[in-house]
Amino acid sequence: MGGLLQQAELPGANIPWLEALREKGRRAFAAQGMPTAKTEAWKYTRPRDLQTDDFVIRTTDNDKKCCGEAGHCSCEKQEEQSLPFECYEICFENGCLQHNHLHLPRGVTVMPLMEAITENDEIKAYLGKSVDIEHYPFAALNTAYLAGGLFIRIAGNTKLDKPLAVLNRTHSCHENLFCNLRNIIVLESGAEAELIESFTYDGAEKSRYFNNIVNEIYIGRKASLRHCKFQNEAFKAVHVSLSQVKVREGGNYESFCLQRGANLARNETKVLLTEEQARAEVNAAYIMNGWATIDTTTDIEHLSPQTYSDQLVRGIVGGNAKGVFQGKIHIAPEAVKTEGTQQHKALLLTDTAEVDCKPELEIFADDVKCSHGAASGELDEEQLFYLRSRGIGEDEARQILIDAYLEDVFARIRSEKIKDWLVSLSG
Repeated sequence: MGGLLQQAELPGANIPWLEALREKGRRAFAAQGMPTAKTEAWKYTRPRDLQTDDFVIRTTDNDKKCCGEAGHCSCEKQEEQSLPFECYEICFENGCLQHNHLHLPRGVTVMPLMEAITENDEIKAYLGKSVDIEHYPFAALNTAYLAGGLFIRIAGNTKLDKPLAVLNRTHSCHENLFCNLRNIIVLESGAEAELIESFTYDGAEKSRYFNNIVNEIYIGRKASLRHCKFQNEAFKAVHVSLSQVKVREGGNYESFCLQRGANLARNETKVLLTEEQARAEVNAAYIMNGWATIDTTTDIEHLSPQTYSDQLVRGIVGGNAKGVFQGKIHIAPEAVKTEGTQQHKALLLTDTAEVDCKPELEIFADDVKCSHGAASGELDEEQLFYLRSRGIGEDEARQILIDAYLEDVFARIRSEKIKDWLVSLSG
């Protein structure tokens, strides 16, 4: 714990409510400590390689050393690769926001988190209001270092004309960098938007770092957010992410996450369907090899009548890798006429690959429709033989079967251009 909970110089130290929130995070993390085998929510995904004192915490001082006074990163890095379709791009390099100027439509606000804290009282209604840091140790740690991230607000009845993409790139600038980002995303009543998160790495093969991300997402009445994420960190990196989502009456949240690489990666989504007709669709795919551990954890709470949720997760696990799926649906006593479904399937490519799965249903109401299912297996040898008998090489035949296995989950991405992009990254 000493390696992660450090004294750091952070901006806004003269803002009493912000310092009080940071101190609350420090106390919450100190009280919980690092998750262990006895921590139920983390029993399949025990954090490793974090009990050290050699992490470099992102502070105002090393921001200036890395990024200069103007905030532009001066580290040696690979040529930037933008997304293959039109979008509003915002880039973080090693956790440092690049101040590119966006020409955003009327009704769309995007600003650095600290700027919103110092200049916009509106953020006080959202920052730290939805995440239970007493039960999420890494969210508590993120709160202790509150400084970096974004405040995104889509005004009522505003429809964003193209996706907003937040690109997070890590490269060989700092050894053992520890980066905490907090993003506040607010869609007011009737707003519609697509949000893309991307986490990629360019640098020395054995670089080690830790990205700790928290998104607080608020979806107003009859608003809609489609949220896609791609994560492909370095093979010695740790990536922990929590998206906490509140959906009001008639609101809709759709998410898709593709995870490819890291030493340990956990993508966690918690959705509260707080009012009638609120909907959530949480889908994911993970493709892994080597010694990686990749965790997909979901928790959807139906708190009002006539709410709907659906989850579909597909996994491809090879080498000595380990996949984890923990999915929970909670139906509150008053949430009648509610529907919640969940399905997870994994394909094991080697005898040493492992998948741990824990689907859960908690139903405290009558007149509901709920189901869950989980299965794992191997490539069908008969199908493989059939393809090879038609002159297709073994590697190509295996990839054809893997692509077919993932097709139904990728089909849930509504945007064809985003789907094509993610499919191209899955092979």
